[in-house]
Amino acid sequence: MNIYVYILTGLLFYSVSLFAEAKWLEKDYQAHWCKGEVEVVLEDKSRVDCIQDGYAIEIDWAKKWAEAISQSLFYSVKTGLKPGILLIYGPDDWRHLIRFWTVRGHLKQQGIDVRVWAIRRREE
Repeated sequence: MNIYVYILTGLLFYSVSLFAEAKWLEKDYQAHWCKGEVEVVLEDKSRVDCIQDGYAIEIDWAKKWAEAISQSLFYSVKTGLKPGILLIYGPDDWRHLIRFWTVRGHLKQQGIDVRVWAIRRREE
């Protein structure tokens, strides 16, 4: 009998800890933010996270800023739409954001304009 109490108690604490640590995934931000088409599959099987308002938008974490730039430019070439990025950032992402804005400024000087939106990471 006591073993069942321990097992049930352990399962209860485990399930509570799962809910306590639940954070939004990239797809949650995508569903919350994108008002256009989501997960648009291109002929090469790559997927654009969001297409709206004439932009092919890559949605990614601030720490993956370089990948977001390259993907948004690639999607722009493949779709003929303007490149866009939705960066998901948190309070600890300042160094990633500095690097991102530095490179974006350089791209803009070269005539490559990437539209950027930002959304604060949920810490729930």
